[in-house]
Amino acid sequence: MFVRGVGPLDAARAMTDNFRKSSKQEAIALEGPVETLQESLDRLRLEVEELRASRKRLVLAADADRRTIERELHDGPQQHLVAFATNLELARRLADDDPAAAKALLDEMGRDVHQALDETGKLAHRIYPPLLETGGLAVALRTAAASVGVRTRIVVAAGADYPTEVAGTVYFCCLEVLERAVEGARATVTVRDEEGALVFEVVADEAGPAATASGAILSRLHDRVEALDGQLTVRSELGDGICVSGSLPLSRRCQPLSAR
Repeated sequence: MFVRGVGPLDAARAMTDNFRKSSKQEAIALEGPVETLQESLDRLRLEVEELRASRKRLVLAADADRRTIERELHDGPQQHLVAFATNLELARRLADDDPAAAKALLDEMGRDVHQALDETGKLAHRIYPPLLETGGLAVALRTAAASVGVRTRIVVAAGADYPTEVAGTVYFCCLEVLERAVEGARATVTVRDEEGALVFEVVADEAGPAATASGAILSRLHDRVEALDGQLTVRSELGDGICVSGSLPLSRRCQPLSAR
């Protein structure tokens, strides 16, 4: 029986077919990863855009805070000091001719000085409360609630030195809500440690119109919390209360030791 062997052309043709099949299979195999890479690039671009927008909002918020502080300094302590200087000169003139009027004016000046000191102290606490470092988060929150006149129940897990930026973020988020509660409202602030994170919630049962504008308050607080890799949720409705809750990651050295 005659058996025809495989010639050089047949071998070359077979190698070519195998190469084409292999190339086609590789191309098909690469389609998935290429699409996934494009999706990753698109997601990365979106995250960069969101980061830029967040940084811009933070800068604008900081500028707005500075303008607010300047305006409050001008309308508050500065006006009291101007009036104090004017009354001081007037009291000097009255000292000899009308001692009783001079005494009454000095009493008024004393009240102005105390009011200026109170307003300056409140403004300083809004910039950064020193009680966060000297007394801790619980003390700072109680003082803030008292300063805005909102009856507040505070349940705070005491920590062994929470990072300043974490404690400050929680403090200002809570203060933002308490300042927007209507007169006579009740509030609850809860701060606890949970799986390596500082979890907080502040609830006011009655909030004013400014607090229910959740878009503005959400952007302001959301950027502050996300800057520390945290998460934030804001819930509010006109005529009802407002609830702000969030979590911030903690390092192991900052785990709370006991409840305060």
